[in-house]
Amino acid sequence: MRRLLRSLVLLIALGAVALAALAWWGNQWLKTPIASLDAQIVYEIPRGASVRSVAGDLHSRGLLDQPQLWAYWARLTGRAAGLKAGEYALNPGLTPEGLFKLLSSGQVILHSITFIEGSTFADIRRLLGKDAAIDAQFANASDDDVMRALAASGVHPEGQFFPDTYRFPRATTDLELLKMAHRRMQDELETAWNARAPDLPLASAYEALILASIVEKETALESERPRIAGVFVERLRRGMRLQTDPTVIYGMGEGYAGNIRRVDLLKDTPYNTYTRTGLPPTPIALPGIESLRAAVRPEMTGAIFFVATGQGDGSHFFSATLAEHEAAVQRYLRRLRRSPGR
Repeated sequence: MRRLLRSLVLLIALGAVALAALAWWGNQWLKTPIASLDAQIVYEIPRGASVRSVAGDLHSRGLLDQPQLWAYWARLTGRAAGLKAGEYALNPGLTPEGLFKLLSSGQVILHSITFIEGSTFADIRRLLGKDAAIDAQFANASDDDVMRALAASGVHPEGQFFPDTYRFPRATTDLELLKMAHRRMQDELETAWNARAPDLPLASAYEALILASIVEKETALESERPRIAGVFVERLRRGMRLQTDPTVIYGMGEGYAGNIRRVDLLKDTPYNTYTRTGLPPTPIALPGIESLRAAVRPEMTGAIFFVATGQGDGSHFFSATLAEHEAAVQRYLRRLRRSPGR
């Protein structure tokens, strides 16, 4: 009996030593840099992946030589459910323990997409559809379906999304990005409208958005936007037609071939501000923050006309009378004749 007890104690002691040795070895392995990781690589965890499947995938790529130990350690420490989907940058020097911490940190690689000021909703949808990092779930949906999914049923999509650069992890849906841009535009428009000048001939924030979109298309010069807005506000106050080419072009749709003819100015559409008084029914593009601010706080100089100076810097000459405007147009035409090809 004593021999049996001694043998049992010896076996237990040997087992304890073995377990301690195994624990020591495992701990050393967890803290040893992954030898095969000699350059940065991008690794993606798909949504819904388990720690076991990730361990097996890392092993198949030569990044883990002990996938079972890695998965067991994660379960033993209660971290098995902590892995987060997305793309991660794995750099040399990363240990198996550090690898798990990284893959459960959510510090994923972020992609970016830029909605440019003055672009249209159709431009945005094309941009979303060709970005490989975006899950384009609404690529074939109608504009109405998109707005319905954004809880904005019945709202025209033009001008409803703020132009900016948005950063996102791979597999973000097109709808998620549109939600971000839509929410941002609502916030920026509300802020601008609340800071509006008194006695504007605009009945709502939406009309300010329409005017801002016209200002955005009329000039690329930030310094001119308040004066451009002032011209249109003055015309609205006087009951004059806005007579702005960008609205005509928008109303032409795919019929626009790069230039406006006299017949286009005479053809009536809801967006032809040469044939109709007041603002067009919807925005015509995405206005940036400066155009939004200009629309609600215009620079009123009494000018009701403007024409390009022809100096090549995108600037305009502003006039308060038709005679001044016609003289400015003649100067512009003379500059064009002296600069063929411009």
